[in-house]
Amino acid sequence: MPTLLRFLFVVAILAGLGFAAMFALATFVEPDSREITVPIPHNRLPASS
Repeated sequence: MPTLLRFLFVVAILAGLGFAAMFALATFVEPDSREITVPIPHNRLPASS
């Protein structure tokens, strides 16, 4: 039983570190905004009436 508890404790610590890293990235890192232009071929556009 102590081996199972030790394993679960290590897994819980690793999961906590993973969630803390995701929270830190989501909180402190701000993405750069920029305009994106994607050309569309004329044959993919609907026909005008």
